[in-house]
Amino acid sequence: MEYQEFLKSKIKISENYGFKVDMGEINPKLKPHNKLMVKWLVEGGKRACFASFGLHKTVTQLEAVRLTLSKVGHGAGLIVCPLSVRQEFVEDAKNILGWDNPPKFIRRPEEMDSDGIYLTNYESIRDGKLDPELFVVASLDEASVLRGLGGSKTFREFMRLFTGDGGPMQVRRQAERIKFRYVATATPSPNDYIELLAYADFLGIMDVSQAKTRFFKRDSTHADNLTLHPHKEEEFWLWVSSWALFVSRPSDITGDEVDDEGYILPDLDLRWHEIPTDYSKTSVDKYGNPVLFATEALGLQASAKEKRDSLPDRIAKMMELRAEDPDAHRIIWHDLESERHAIEKAIPTVKSIFGSQDYEKRERNILDFSYGRIQELAAKPVIAGSGCNFQRHCSWAIYLGIGYKFNDFIQSIHRLQRFLQTKKVRVDLIYTEAERGVRKALETKWQNHNKLVHNMTEIIKKYGLSHKEMSAHLARKMGVERVEVSGGGYRIANNDNVLELQNTDLYPDNSVGLIVTSIPFATQYEYSPNYADFGHSESNEEFFQQMDYLTPNLYRALQPGRMAIIHVKDRIVPMGLSGMGCQTVYPFHCDCIRHYTKHGFAYMGMKTIVTDVVRENNQTYRLGWTEQCKDGTKMGVGMPEYLLIFRKPATDRTNAYADIPVVKEKKWWNEQTRTWDNPEGYSRAR
Repeated sequence: MEYQEFLKSKIKISENYGFKVDMGEINPKLKPHNKLMVKWLVEGGKRACFASFGLHKTVTQLEAVRLTLSKVGHGAGLIVCPLSVRQEFVEDAKNILGWDNPPKFIRRPEEMDSDGIYLTNYESIRDGKLDPELFVVASLDEASVLRGLGGSKTFREFMRLFTGDGGPMQVRRQAERIKFRYVATATPSPNDYIELLAYADFLGIMDVSQAKTRFFKRDSTHADNLTLHPHKEEEFWLWVSSWALFVSRPSDITGDEVDDEGYILPDLDLRWHEIPTDYSKTSVDKYGNPVLFATEALGLQASAKEKRDSLPDRIAKMMELRAEDPDAHRIIWHDLESERHAIEKAIPTVKSIFGSQDYEKRERNILDFSYGRIQELAAKPVIAGSGCNFQRHCSWAIYLGIGYKFNDFIQSIHRLQRFLQTKKVRVDLIYTEAERGVRKALETKWQNHNKLVHNMTEIIKKYGLSHKEMSAHLARKMGVERVEVSGGGYRIANNDNVLELQNTDLYPDNSVGLIVTSIPFATQYEYSPNYADFGHSESNEEFFQQMDYLTPNLYRALQPGRMAIIHVKDRIVPMGLSGMGCQTVYPFHCDCIRHYTKHGFAYMGMKTIVTDVVRENNQTYRLGWTEQCKDGTKMGVGMPEYLLIFRKPATDRTNAYADIPVVKEKKWWNEQTRTWDNPEGYSRAR
């Protein structure tokens, strides 16, 4: 493979794993933008749909699953959704798509009739009642379950059951259990890159650890604090848009603003209500020390306490707001069970939904409120904040409190502020003086969310849904403009070193006296946005493949008998990727020795460079004293760096001398004259 072709192969745009789709194969009852979304999903085979609220993700998923099954020719399809929205799928299948046989809700395999499309809830999959391997294609509706990357039972079980990824301490990459997978949500969090990486991992696009290395710089003081490389930002979002579709309004993908008619979000009337904090109540911090004033920078535990202490005042404010229009339909959002009990006591006619409630009763309350048969509903955003359509008869929400969970908050906002809402949406948010920091954090996340949606829709508008256009744009970041600076006794060139060393006029055979370099540590770091950057490799194999274009010319240009000094460092392999149940070490220096000797160099040894173990532990968390005390067998050692010393064999191999030896004149002490003879010469110490 020619070098330029190799560089082009490093451009990573998600492949298409699905089937070619003709627009005529899609249900004609769908809107133009939904048809394009279905086509993109089915052709991709492993895709995410991040369409805005009210753009009909429900029918899009139903049709994508149906069409995928039609292309495969057999088998059953599964849509996993929150219990509160299963009826939306049934109603839309009948009323919008015109299906005679809407999807059936099941919890166990014995409830299946035959091939077809089925609905289930996340708990049935997580708890082992229903095996996804029974299905050919699956779609996760309101896929926020994947936010808990590695940290939740639901996420780990879904990775194991859908992708074959057993997780830490298990086999990480087994055979896929469901080939065709889709995820859908309106609110991928822009405040935590890990969420987007989790979606990519679930879909089989790229492993989380690999994506971290490719796009992010690490914080030397905190292992999981990711910052997107400024020069990688455009490439990162282009990569995301190759497997995730962001749509804020129909014209984003249809290109026709006429399609936006009826899809303009209603205005939002946001009203914040701050309640004074009661400083007369004493409290203590987590160490038992008295706290004089409640702080605005509340943590989760302190925030919960603030909510409990201020509950009577917040209920009073809620009743004051409610009195403005007692007969209005409204939803009252809350977070704590104590708040629900207080709401029910203050408003005897309110209907509530809660976690321990009978599923059928919960669903009935949601439907009755959706269709205006209930005037007021009290609910937690975590339960009813996703997927429900309350815009038909309600345009007023009161939040009895606020919290840090932005996804639950924004989802609940858009139960009312969504397309087909005919009125201005009023939102009243009640919080205390001590929760000003919580409000600020919430507003910041909201701004970031809007920025993400804008950035992604602009990419779609610019490149459309064509992977070919994205690849062509990224390919333009491949060339390097050569820059040379020279002077008395030196010449410095900034260039792709592969192309530089191929120039035999500048670097004739056997013309260089010494090579000293610190090569990138395979995939550890990327130093530039250019694909010629050796660190811009997705695997160790790809890194050494690029090195194979360079090293022969290094060998060619070096004088026989002269040395090449290569600085390297081994790398930590995270526990989740090692397959060994612990962090291990990738012996990069060993592969480097094999690489250079393969190309003809003689290995002469190495020198060890001691590094700062404390700083390393801050980056990897692998050498902590607490963990050492729990089990010393899991601990590693500090990671030194190495200077590898190689030599190009001399032309005459019957002796050890270079073609042009590096000669040193000795100096020695003259006892008679008590002075150094040849004082400019070398002693053993110099």
